[in-house]
Amino acid sequence: MIAMLALGFSAIGAVVAGMRSIDAAAEVARLVARGDRGRGEEAAKQLGPDGADVSIKVDGDEVSVTVTAKPVPLLLGLRPSGTAYAVLEPGASG
Repeated sequence: MIAMLALGFSAIGAVVAGMRSIDAAAEVARLVARGDRGRGEEAAKQLGPDGADVSIKVDGDEVSVTVTAKPVPLLLGLRPSGTAYAVLEPGASG
């Protein structure tokens, strides 16, 4: 019974971490597309899960951001993540 409860809480934690990762990735992609990479990196720290890894890639006029949370306890190292894409605005640089 207690093991099932712990597993359930871990699963809920994974879902929450995934949602926070998606939200953070979307916000960072928007900020980088506007040319404000510094604020984007700061937003990732504030919006993403604690200790999340952030990957920002700019290829031509395309921005892709992936936010990956720390491994979730009891779920065999599952690392929830979220990815978002944006297009650089005219005059902005990644």
